[in-house]
Amino acid sequence: MGTKASTIPVLAAESSPASIRGSLVMGWQLWVSFGIFLGFTANLVLYQLGDIAWRLQFGSAFIPAIPLIIGIYFCPESPRWYIKKHRYHDAFKSLQRLRNTPLQAARDLYYIHAQVRLEELMLGDGDITLSEGKEQYTSSGRYANRLIQLFTIARIRRATLAASVVMIAQQMCGINIMAFYSSTLFTEAHASERSALLVSWGFGLINFAFAWPAVRSIDRFGRRNLLLFTFPHMAWTLLAAGFSFYIPDDSPAHLGMITLFIYLFAAFYSPGEGPVPFTYSAEAFPLFHRGTFTSDLLVVRLSLQPLEVGMSLAVSINLFWAAVLTVVYPKLSDALTPTGAIGFFARGPDKKAHALPSN
Repeated sequence: MGTKASTIPVLAAESSPASIRGSLVMGWQLWVSFGIFLGFTANLVLYQLGDIAWRLQFGSAFIPAIPLIIGIYFCPESPRWYIKKHRYHDAFKSLQRLRNTPLQAARDLYYIHAQVRLEELMLGDGDITLSEGKEQYTSSGRYANRLIQLFTIARIRRATLAASVVMIAQQMCGINIMAFYSSTLFTEAHASERSALLVSWGFGLINFAFAWPAVRSIDRFGRRNLLLFTFPHMAWTLLAAGFSFYIPDDSPAHLGMITLFIYLFAAFYSPGEGPVPFTYSAEAFPLFHRGTFTSDLLVVRLSLQPLEVGMSLAVSINLFWAAVLTVVYPKLSDALTPTGAIGFFARGPDKKAHALPSN
């Protein structure tokens, strides 16, 4: 799971044209939400099958994994990775599959080559000789050096901070609590087992359906603007869902209002805090510093590409807090009641996006 979450956004960011990079990078989050929806569907369809129901629900995830495994073999490798390994012919073939014409592929092959060489020069990751005769060479601890640079180089440190903020915010907004414990929440709202599963299925459907608008809006309106718009609405819908537990249990509005506000929360989450963190993190680590590299053959002014170690760190932060909240939430709910636990996740997530630099 961790490998997948850190690899796919980087692969998409390195393979996509800049004009539609956001839409393509967020594609992985879109289809993750579809997989969650399929999981809710399996739970609803199989729950009446007795003692083996949980086994079938658990094993049903194997079914969509089969075409995924097959499809992986038809996926082109990142041309940037090929170039870093000095496999230029393979990089060109990959770009021919990813671009409309061989001319565009050749253009991007040269751009990526120049970017990789500049990165090696500035970060000490390759052998480059300048026109003055000074030699730059690969340092022995490449991974360790890059990890240290996340915190010691100011511009990379800011990217690390921004990526960490959006990753933590994704967990602290409470979405995975809603996804993992949705049936429990609706059962606490005095729904029957079937009703709880059916309402949870609706939650998964809305989470998937409302991710589609972000395919266009994430490049049109920007990543930070989506967060600034959706975070406040996520906060008030969570508060409203929590306070709806105070509606008398025998009122038809009790379950209905809780469901309504949780659905609204999912509708605001899906086009904003859902796809943005991984897209933002994959793009934040191109160093937005603009450098000039001069040699006998080349003068180029451009930005560096993503640091894979930075994306890995951001994903590890995200999944760490997902694990912590998954373990802690049942005790949190017992101590604070469902209203207090839901209110905990509504406490000011809208302020986090204001600290982010524009992307």
